[in-house]
Amino acid sequence: MPSAPAAAPHVFVVFGATGDLMQRKLLPALYALHTEGRLPPGTAIVGVARHAMDDATFRSSCVRSLTADPSTKEYDARAFAESVLSYFPLTGAAGQDYPALGQRVAGLEQQRGLPGNRIFYLALPLEAFPPTLQGLGEAGLAKAPGWVRVVIEKPFGRDFASAEALNALAHRYFDESQIYRIDHYLGKETVQNLLVFRLANAFLESDWNRDRIEHVEVTVAESLGVEGRAGYYETSGALRDMIQNHVTQVLALVAMEPPARRNESDIRDEKVKVLRSARRIQPEDVVRGQYTPGTVAGAAVPGYREEPGVPADSTTETYIALRLFLDNWRWQGVPFFVRTGKRLPEKSSRVVVTFRAPPVSFFQSERDYDLNPDRVTILLQPEEGFEIAFEVKVPGRELRVQTHRMKFHYSDVFGPLPDGYETLVEDVMLGDPSLFVRADEVEESWRLYTPILENPPPIVFYAAGTAGPAEADRLAESGGHRWSTD
Repeated sequence: MPSAPAAAPHVFVVFGATGDLMQRKLLPALYALHTEGRLPPGTAIVGVARHAMDDATFRSSCVRSLTADPSTKEYDARAFAESVLSYFPLTGAAGQDYPALGQRVAGLEQQRGLPGNRIFYLALPLEAFPPTLQGLGEAGLAKAPGWVRVVIEKPFGRDFASAEALNALAHRYFDESQIYRIDHYLGKETVQNLLVFRLANAFLESDWNRDRIEHVEVTVAESLGVEGRAGYYETSGALRDMIQNHVTQVLALVAMEPPARRNESDIRDEKVKVLRSARRIQPEDVVRGQYTPGTVAGAAVPGYREEPGVPADSTTETYIALRLFLDNWRWQGVPFFVRTGKRLPEKSSRVVVTFRAPPVSFFQSERDYDLNPDRVTILLQPEEGFEIAFEVKVPGRELRVQTHRMKFHYSDVFGPLPDGYETLVEDVMLGDPSLFVRADEVEESWRLYTPILENPPPIVFYAAGTAGPAEADRLAESGGHRWSTD
């Protein structure tokens, strides 16, 4: 069996190093790669932010973040911080500090004998992407003695026009091959395994089409509310926050054609074809909801408009359900239902593929049996795995039928899985863009949803702790379908 590829030593620069994303996700991922021996020897990590502090203070803050996990020993976290972490304050006027940052990076490369490979990770809010990209480009940091890669977090734009403009700015300084638009959902093992599950199992791939499948649904449910992030959420809403990125990425992997070859270009080509085949979404195919006061896990919770920082007349959606159609050979006429929402009964992300019922029921001659259709459920969180639901006869003389499930859960077989960020950060280090979003893909996604943003349907309401607005149920039922409930 061939050995796993090894990443080359480099300098890893994180913009937004004092922010929540770095401390809660990115830093633990880098630490895990270090402890597992997958961080290339000699690699240096430079935190960049607007706060004035020295290396020692930054290292101490990172150690506190790492040791918030009880399994992390302070001695090991401190050794990691001392060996690889340093800090650079970006406190000057716009663009003035980037040449100095370049000198700091070059100094670390000379000190550690590094070949001049660099990663710039933008763990920043959307409005900070353009000046950071421009600062790097104008300072000549898009080029180096070795390779240069820039990682851009979501959201990549707010609509089609802004995404197109951000792509144009990024391409002014960086080649597309250097740009890694990250979506942490694509780092999940179950999401990565979607193609293996589909294409390596003939009994599935032969039935993965309009002739056998009745409908497909993608659900990302959250039990939490906005949790003090009203300032962000008021300018985002559920469509921008979840549907345009996470949900659409999963949908594209479920619906895409088998790529001709197993490489990053062909896989991403097929995902783009899915988005290009999507029919324009009509107003009657959209339900926008907002949660009102209710009960979640036995505790009373306020409505969205009662959350701190939310206007009393807010029309921002905390729930959205959509019906989409793909006008292509495989999926013509098969509805894809997608939904996401906050303050739902439980946290759960899943894909449910519902198969068509047999054309003639053998059981109709006996009595009126309520048979459930066969279903494949792809579990994304909190459990990761797959379930197949099918009908079986209950033992006994009387003919009775029940639905049973065959289950595969990753944790039962492989133990704890790595965080998605750990997988994706290592892919950036290796130069593998397979699980990252290409420029045309992000633009096609925004092209699909921008008409909804420009002309949003009115808000309907649902009580916190319920499954969402009744209008979402009627959206599915209008075509003779229904959402899965398990």
